[in-house]
Amino acid sequence: MEPTKSTNLLDRFNQWLKESITVKLVSIGFLILILLIPATWIESMIEERQHRAESVIAEVSNKWSGNQTLSGPILVVPYKHRETIKIDKDQFEIKESTRKAFFLPETLDINGTVNPEKLHRGIFDAVVYESSLTMKASFNKPDFKRLEIAEDMILWPEAHLIIAISDLRGISKNPPVIKSGSKNLTSEPAQNIGISTHKFEQQVQPRAYDDDGSYSIKSATGIAAPLNWNIETDFASLTEINFNLKGSSQLNFVPSGKTTSVKLSGPWPDPSFDGEFLPATREVSDTDFTATWNILHFNRPFSQQWKDSHQELVGSEFGLKLLVPVDQYQKSIRTAKYGILIIMLTFVALFLVEITQKIRIHPFQYILIGAALIIYYTLLLSFSEQVGYNVAYWISSIATVALVAAYSTSFLRNRRLSFMFTTLLVIFYSFIFIIILQQDFSLLIGSVGLFLIVATLMYFSRKVDWYKDSAAVE
Repeated sequence: MEPTKSTNLLDRFNQWLKESITVKLVSIGFLILILLIPATWIESMIEERQHRAESVIAEVSNKWSGNQTLSGPILVVPYKHRETIKIDKDQFEIKESTRKAFFLPETLDINGTVNPEKLHRGIFDAVVYESSLTMKASFNKPDFKRLEIAEDMILWPEAHLIIAISDLRGISKNPPVIKSGSKNLTSEPAQNIGISTHKFEQQVQPRAYDDDGSYSIKSATGIAAPLNWNIETDFASLTEINFNLKGSSQLNFVPSGKTTSVKLSGPWPDPSFDGEFLPATREVSDTDFTATWNILHFNRPFSQQWKDSHQELVGSEFGLKLLVPVDQYQKSIRTAKYGILIIMLTFVALFLVEITQKIRIHPFQYILIGAALIIYYTLLLSFSEQVGYNVAYWISSIATVALVAAYSTSFLRNRRLSFMFTTLLVIFYSFIFIIILQQDFSLLIGSVGLFLIVATLMYFSRKVDWYKDSAAVE
């Protein structure tokens, strides 16, 4: 009789394993944990593709010309500086050197037209532009007394204007045309112009001290133009600079004038106005944009004039960034983060169907459905690179729902159950799509949606006999 009792006990244990709700829940939980591994791989793959796209865009942009930051024009007036140096007890030496004084314009008006263009590298697009800029500046006669510079030490014949340009490769068609009153000035490219107008330069470039005790950043570049001014009359003249400038993605300005006005326009529907100042007025349509800025010297962290020491004209840049609507990677990453939610809701729905309709679903069938839900994200990523995120979402969703729905007919008893299960999947994917699109209200919509889902699960599970396991063992 003992072998019979042992056999009966084993049969009862096997029967409990097959019918136990607890064992089924533990099995489903384990499968979900296993499916988290490929879900993490999917997120890593999306990030890798995003980095690849960014590197390709940066490579294409750099071959055209980099982001441009303009500062100036700035009046530079060299002067003699004499310093008495004690050599011995009763011996002194007078050392004479040439130093520079810098003066910003009283008013600065910039008017520009930006003409964007897309460059292609494989499936990736990079936006570049050609701009036509007109800069008008007026200067007051410098007050050298405030800088403690004697009039007889000023080297007026060496006075010149400088305009800082972050990437001189952008000047490719014609040299800048600079006019001061009725005079045409000749400009030349210049290195080490003694100012910094870019935060990146400020952070990574070492300071190199000059012979006069000042320092400059070696990567600071621009153009310089000798003035040949008559100091009594030419200060009242308006200085005008006209030039074409190429760049990539961004065009920024430093508010060099005591009052600075900038107006930009161009045929681009997706501009972003970046920097420390927003436009005073802006108009953006489906085809073009127009924006104007008005800035006072009170709003910037540097002075109107200085001498000797290097001046960093940073902390007040503003301007335009041309956006390319390539947010499919960010949206795909956000969608992938909901992958565990989709898998859990799908498995819970199948579990409720299984225990309420007395249908047996094998763990391997759960795994195949989970695999289809994971592969969905590779479909989404690959299609979004070709046709955009929105279209790719629905292509991938329809394909995945159709596949899982067709497979569910092999273990669900009737068409009504298959239809209900398919409807649930459609609701799940539509719910996630709404959350992704509504960024401002995603938390609210997600919270309300999850609340309704939990309420629905409570409703359909209210008649489940959760103590069936104990009764079966007894």
